[in-house]
Amino acid sequence: MSGIFQRHFFIIFLFSITLPGLAQTVDLSNPLNAGKLKIPGDTAWKKIEFGANLNQGSFSSNWTGGGVNSVALGLFFNALNEKIKGKNAWRNDFQSQYGIVRNKGQQSRKNVDRIFFDTKYNRSIGSKWSLFANVNFLSQFGDGYNYSAAPDSTDSKKKVSGIFSPAYVTEAIGIEFRPASYFFIDFAPGALRQTIVLDRNLYINTPDQNNYGVPIGKRFRTEAALIQIVANFDKDIAKDVNLKFRYLMFSSFKRPGNIDNRLDAMLTAKINKYVNVNLGAIMVYDDDQSNKVQFAQALSIGFLYSF
Repeated sequence: MSGIFQRHFFIIFLFSITLPGLAQTVDLSNPLNAGKLKIPGDTAWKKIEFGANLNQGSFSSNWTGGGVNSVALGLFFNALNEKIKGKNAWRNDFQSQYGIVRNKGQQSRKNVDRIFFDTKYNRSIGSKWSLFANVNFLSQFGDGYNYSAAPDSTDSKKKVSGIFSPAYVTEAIGIEFRPASYFFIDFAPGALRQTIVLDRNLYINTPDQNNYGVPIGKRFRTEAALIQIVANFDKDIAKDVNLKFRYLMFSSFKRPGNIDNRLDAMLTAKINKYVNVNLGAIMVYDDDQSNKVQFAQALSIGFLYSF
């Protein structure tokens, strides 16, 4: 257990020393951007968001249309900080979501769960180009299950995932193209990705018992990329309407034809200062997880506080 504890402690320690100084990659094509910070070298949050969504439905026992009483709760916390000083720029992006739903007669079930953290340093080499180095982390908060048709029987669910099971850590060095302040594309040949599955008993329930690509009995797998491409977009596309997406493509040296793809997208519309509507979608193709395209979508309305 000491090894597991040490790995958890390392990740928590990494977050704790990085989050207070979260800093930024801004549009390096415009030198006037350096003047956007009141104090050169000052570190300040660009955006912090906290939100909660609650959905509930109930029916009387004689409701002829049919239906199931249900309640769902979702929480999210996002933080983005950017900093620029001369040709040097830093960007840190933290995103987290967690939600549960409970239908009458069933156990509570998770319907969204995501931890995402990305920290990046850039060095400008042209009006729209820069060199970069970054570290990315992706995992989840709680256990995930596949459910049988009998939701409350003793064998009704099988654990298929958990915190750090899997988790993905990626280190990349490459070149970035940023044609606008709200959009960039990163090209990283030779990026390294570690897949982590701390729960050694998980493999039996994973698709094809593939254990997310980690060898059975092991906890780590490292892959080197022939090329990794990341495209990131974050812009208000209309008044009080924001579109954010991140696309990742990873092609390994060992299996260059088996390309992993992941798209995370979120459309947020503010109704007023504290109420918003969110439409989120995730699409994944990774044959270490499944030989089919995975898709998840959620629509919610709730409380949003940003500063």
